[in-house]
Amino acid sequence: MRIFLLLLLLNFGFLSFGQEAQSDALAYNTTYHNTTKSLKSKKKKESTFKAGEWLKFRMHYGALNASYATLHVKSDKINGVPVYHVVGKGKTTGWASIFFKVDDTYESYFGKEDGRPYKFVRKIDEGGYKKDLEINFDHEEKKAVLNDKKNKKKTKFDLQDSIQDLISAFYYLRNNYDADSLEVGKSITMKMLYDDDGIFNFKLKYLGKEILKTKYGKVECHKFRPFVQSGRVFKEQESLSLWVSADDNRIPIRISAELAVGAIKADIDGYNGLKHQFKIIMD
Repeated sequence: MRIFLLLLLLNFGFLSFGQEAQSDALAYNTTYHNTTKSLKSKKKKESTFKAGEWLKFRMHYGALNASYATLHVKSDKINGVPVYHVVGKGKTTGWASIFFKVDDTYESYFGKEDGRPYKFVRKIDEGGYKKDLEINFDHEEKKAVLNDKKNKKKTKFDLQDSIQDLISAFYYLRNNYDADSLEVGKSITMKMLYDDDGIFNFKLKYLGKEILKTKYGKVECHKFRPFVQSGRVFKEQESLSLWVSADDNRIPIRISAELAVGAIKADIDGYNGLKHQFKIIMD
């Protein structure tokens, strides 16, 4: 049970998910297409983020301050296409690093105009468990090639509508969901590719608004519930909760999860370069 890998993935906002049973996946595929069509049909809004945005999260496993993780947005170009280049890093710290050392890097290059992923990199080292993957997305040919550099193996996938990688999905949703049209109990669904396991169906249920206390003060948030795979790691499919700021930034504020053994929590611990004012509720 690679707990610290889980901690690092959880802090990346909307990006924690599990593979549903095939019947469940088929049941919400229609919702996914309807949601995507609705997102595309809406008038384009101003981006919620900009190059230079930097977010830091602190993870706790019980009373243990387990690790820190960061997300940094940069500007770049791929084949002449202007893209955002997001670098996510996570490391265990203190006593946690003595018992289980983690040093992970995730990178995503996605279009500034449409949010489509062009390249995804995953380099992880977790107590000797290592992966070195790169995915290149060819939208003209509607193919994605996953290069497993460690095992010297390449795998091709057929691209599906509005597919995202592990990192680009978070920024795509930040820019495209309409907060005014969110309905309690309704779900946002989409497809993602980030590993050689193939394309996953991702489902995110809206639970309403809540006000959280943070190190910066009280923050109004939208609360979501990503559906995960119950069993070995999570207690239930709905064991994970995510709070996103209800201001124009839409940044993750807190993530919590009930695990098969214990519980974890990730909180915003630092930020810089936000495009919009970070709204704090004053008492």
